[in-house]
Amino acid sequence: MQMAGWRLLGDVGGTNLRFALQAGSGTAIEAQRQYRCADFESLEAALRHYLAQTGLPSPRQGAIGIANPIDGDQVRMTNHPWRFSIEALRLALGLQRLLFVNDFAALALALPTLRPDELRSVGGAAAVAGAPLALLGPGTGLGVSGLLRGADGRDHVISGEGGHVTLAAADDEETAVIDWLRRRFGHASAERALSGQGLENLYLAVSALRGVPAEALSAAQISERALQRSDAACDAALELFLSLLGNVAGNLALTLGARGGVYVGGGIVARLGGRIDSSRFRQRFEQKGRFADYLRAIPVLLIQPGSDPALRGAARALDG
Repeated sequence: MQMAGWRLLGDVGGTNLRFALQAGSGTAIEAQRQYRCADFESLEAALRHYLAQTGLPSPRQGAIGIANPIDGDQVRMTNHPWRFSIEALRLALGLQRLLFVNDFAALALALPTLRPDELRSVGGAAAVAGAPLALLGPGTGLGVSGLLRGADGRDHVISGEGGHVTLAAADDEETAVIDWLRRRFGHASAERALSGQGLENLYLAVSALRGVPAEALSAAQISERALQRSDAACDAALELFLSLLGNVAGNLALTLGARGGVYVGGGIVARLGGRIDSSRFRQRFEQKGRFADYLRAIPVLLIQPGSDPALRGAARALDG
């Protein structure tokens, strides 16, 4: 059975994916489910599994945010081996319309819908109404986006590949770490340090530069040890992670003139609790010479776990 109003919504990352259904534009987002990408051979298989589980009417249209640039019909995921045709997927699922957008473009569209209880402030003053918003978030990769309010009153997403900008250092320790990353990867992009794999890279760099043996630790294990203060190299890696994130966030705020606020999403920072408050994040964010006062006024807002902003953004893209 199909009903004209039902819409399929999705948020596809390099590690996890979430789906939901919506009975119509502006209605509640229902039947949310989360899965691991590795458990399915294709996105089509994951979607068919989800739709079979819900027991709800089949949707006629859908919008999916995905951690990948969208340039035409063919999608090849950057941080996952899935490859597919959007049109072939639409036909296979029997949808009248299927829209794909970059995942951080979808998240940017959702920023105006976030409630105060879905955010946590990390310094700054009040946001300037109508001013540009900036968004970045370390996860499997580093997503970067922005949102501008046009003269027509509509929100317009800035979608690019800002996670791959060249990483900059603010002190001698960061210079040594970035040199290590450059030797290993050729180009020391922000994502090489500010992602799950990036935190692992920072741990390996710190261990090498300190002359201590590195263990085979995942990003989650490094974070856990750092939060417990039980491993000096892990602790230093996490401090570098937050310091470099503050630097990149400040650069993005200057680039976009983001006096409406800088939002931090992704799965990593939200799980670190209050560690960001005691780190050099805010210092590095503001440490931009003559523009320190300009940045000091800009609020940084962490998107808290448990909300569904990316799905809301996908719905807004479908409305668009």
